[in-house]
Formats: sequence, C-alpha cells, structure tokens
Amino acid sequence: MEKCHSSRTKIEKISFKTIFFNKGMYISYMFLILALFGMYEVVNERYFMLSANAFDAGLHPGSRAVAEAMKEAVFGEGGEVKRELPWSLYIVNYMYMIYVGSGIIFIVVLAKLFNSKEIMKCAAYFLTLGLGMLFAGLFTIMMDLNILTLKWIILSPQLGSGMWLMLPLYIVYIPLVMLEIYLLLKKKEEEIRKVAWIILTISIVIEFVEFYIQAKLFNMNSARHLWTTYPILPFYFMLSSFVASLGIMSIHTYIKHKNKTLKYFLEKITLYAIISLGAYEAIAYLFIDQKWAQIILFGDFKYYFYIYIIMTVLLPITLLFIRAFNNFFKILASISIILGTYLGKLIFVYGGNAYPMSDRFGIGFEKYSEYEEVKNVIFFMPSFGEIAIVIGSVGIIFFTYTLMDILVLEKHYRKV
Repeated sequence: MEKCHSSRTKIEKISFKTIFFNKGMYISYMFLILALFGMYEVVNERYFMLSANAFDAGLHPGSRAVAEAMKEAVFGEGGEVKRELPWSLYIVNYMYMIYVGSGIIFIVVLAKLFNSKEIMKCAAYFLTLGLGMLFAGLFTIMMDLNILTLKWIILSPQLGSGMWLMLPLYIVYIPLVMLEIYLLLKKKEEEIRKVAWIILTISIVIEFVEFYIQAKLFNMNSARHLWTTYPILPFYFMLSSFVASLGIMSIHTYIKHKNKTLKYFLEKITLYAIISLGAYEAIAYLFIDQKWAQIILFGDFKYYFYIYIIMTVLLPITLLFIRAFNNFFKILASISIILGTYLGKLIFVYGGNAYPMSDRFGIGFEKYSEYEEVKNVIFFMPSFGEIAIVIGSVGIIFFTYTLMDILVLEKHYRKV
C-alpha cells in the first residue's frame, strides 16, 4: 500500500530554531507582516482619521477642523464600506476560506465513513489544511466586524442573529476537528470512526447552516437581483467550495506526496465536481435577473466572468482529462481551480453590487436623492488595508500547517 511520506526521518528532538525558522515559516511571516500593515491601515482609518474624531461638529460647525473632517469623509479615501457597496473583499475572502476549509474537512470525514483508503492515507494533512483555512476566514471576518469591539459579540449575544450563531458552532466544530487529527495520528481506529460520525453530523449541520445563513443574508438584499434570483443559492456556495477544496487537496498531493493512487482518485472526483459546477452556472444564468445577466455576461464584468469559466471549468477539464500530461500540468490545473473559484466569489459579490438600487417599479433604477445621478455600474476598488489583510490571511494557513507539520505530521508520515 502506498503511503504519504516526505523527506525527514528523524524528528524526535525538535529545537525552537527548527520550529520557527524554516522555509514554511518564512513564507508565513511574509504574509503575516503584510496583514499587520493592513491592520494598521484599517485601525488608523477607523479610529484616527479626522472624520472619526470631529466630536465638536455640533458645537463648532464652522471650525476648520470640522470642515476638513467632512471633506475627508465625503471626498477622501476614508471608509471601507460605501452605501453602494455594502459587502466587499472581506466577505469574498471570508466566504472562500471558511467554505473551502469546511469543504476539505467534510470530504475527509465523509471519506472515512465510506472507508475511502485513498484520501485517508493523508487525512491528517488535509484536515490541517482545512483547519488553517478556517482560522484564516475567521481572522478576515474578525477584521470586518471590527476587532476592537468584538467583545460585545460575547457580552451581548444576539440569539436571533444568524451570523452570531456561527460563534457557538465553530467553538464546538474546531476542537472536534483537532481531536480527529489527534486520533488519526494515534491510529485509534474505533475512536476515529465514532468521532467521525460526530464530526460528520456537526459538519453537515454547520455546512448547511452557514450556507443557508450566508445565502439568506445575500437574499435579503432586495436591491441586488443577482443575489435574490440566483437559483438554490446555498447549493451554489456548496458546489463551488467543494471544487476549490478538491483543487487545494490535489495540489497538496502533487507537491507534497508520491501517491499515484490518491492523485488519480482526486483527479476523477475533481472532474465530476467541475462538470457539475459548470452545468449549474449554465442553468443559473437562465434564471437570474436579465439586467444582471447582461452586465455579467456582456457588460463590465464579462471578461472577468469568462476568465472565471476558463480557469475553473475549461482549463482544468482539459488538463485533468488528458492522462498523457505530467504532474506539471496537473499542478497547473489545481492552481487554475483555486484562482478561478476565488474569482467566481469576487464576481458574485462585486457583480451583485453592480447597480445602485432595484428597478422594483419597472420605471428604471431609483436614485438615492433628487440631486444624485444614477450610475449604471458602481465599482469601488478595495483599500490597501483591506487588500493587505486578505492577502496576509494566507500566512495563517502557512503558519498553522507548517507548525503542525513540524511538530506532529512528519512524525506520523515519515518514510518507512
């Protein structure tokens, strides 16, 4: 039987230098430094700009400081969220990281219950990847929700809020995933199977709850018909996320391990998932609001959409279907899937904000006020801080994975 293995053979004694000063950690540090720069920019914008500190506006409306603050607020770069663009890059990254990480965990647990030996050979690696992505997604949404006021999420619980319910779900879910990794490494088969049933049950609940809640939150934006008319929106989130999960699992297998059986198995199920996603997208655009379909397929977003289809569906199918292609082309297919599915989430969020208001009366898109000009398409480039935080979140994945790899994974998967 082929096993997952890598290069090191003796790791019983691990020094501090070995753990924190190696290639994987250096990569994570570069991303994390970028995230810190982003956090500085965001905190500065939220709490230290003039528009956030002009408390004497009512007492001294004619003062120069107040005038400068108002000018900054209206015409400056301040403000991450605009009324025309309520959700932006934070939401894109949160959706991608959380859903894809949960998808990896779900696939691994499902493989164990169905006794899929191919995936279970490297299950601990995959679960660690999924766990790292969960942490990266939670970091992103933590920054979006405002890091300095997060205490009120705990001190003032909103039991009726769908987003708040994610907190207790993940408080239970993440420790169970860590327990599953521990049992895998200890080779406790009976305990693994029992815990796998618990994790699968919780995974199903969490997956459907979070997909349903996210779809509901999008669907409540009645002014955005791309979101409200997308058929079976939770299914779209699930399917696209599973495609991305398989892409990440595949590239990990191609680069890290020498397991041909697992490679072929992942290629096969990835092809099925890609074809299903392509078929869903083709059907979905027959149902969505015609004006939004026009702007996505033939308007300002058309090039992004076609690149998304090429990278997520056409190119991977071509590269994976032809067996003569070597590992380089298979890795290229996985990279294309990862980038393509991320672009798909970007199009979905930003494309949904393409029009300022809904055409609910059928007489044209509504103005915000009598004096504002109606824009056909609205697009706001994310701020540097937002971009830096999103890119920097990748460092959390590298840090989590490298730390686990050095401390426990290599010990389990050493050469035999």
